[in-house]
Amino acid sequence: MAARKLKAFLERNGVSYEVISHARTYTAPETAASSHVPGRDFAKTVIVVSRDEMVMVVLPANRRIVLSDLQDLLSDRNLRLATESEFVERFPDCELGAMPPFGNLYELPVYIAQSLAEEPVIAFNAGTHRETIKMSFRDYAELVQPSILDFATA
Repeated sequence: MAARKLKAFLERNGVSYEVISHARTYTAPETAASSHVPGRDFAKTVIVVSRDEMVMVVLPANRRIVLSDLQDLLSDRNLRLATESEFVERFPDCELGAMPPFGNLYELPVYIAQSLAEEPVIAFNAGTHRETIKMSFRDYAELVQPSILDFATA
């Protein structure tokens, strides 16, 4: 079942979305393929630490973070990837590594890659390694209000 907090939030806001069930997967590219979603439309969620605070970074499954670019964009040369032990408790209704890109539900700022923001549709882990949610990027952006930055590989 999708993260309870996420599903309740989407329904409360009257957002149209599709839940796609698939075989258990652990990487964003595998999940995108199993969900029959192009990698450019599948959002992977990465947690980083900036100024001793956790931050959610969202980018397409087929791209990688350019950490030095993100450090420059956030003016934080000490920005680093968070360890799983640092963030696991922040997402109590999610399986580890299957967090949806809704930092607003978990009190985290969200930075999303420019290339993902240019797509009409976004798909992402629904809090489990067996479900994907697919919805319009416009609805996602309205609900999450992410900051859009260019920090991913081409």
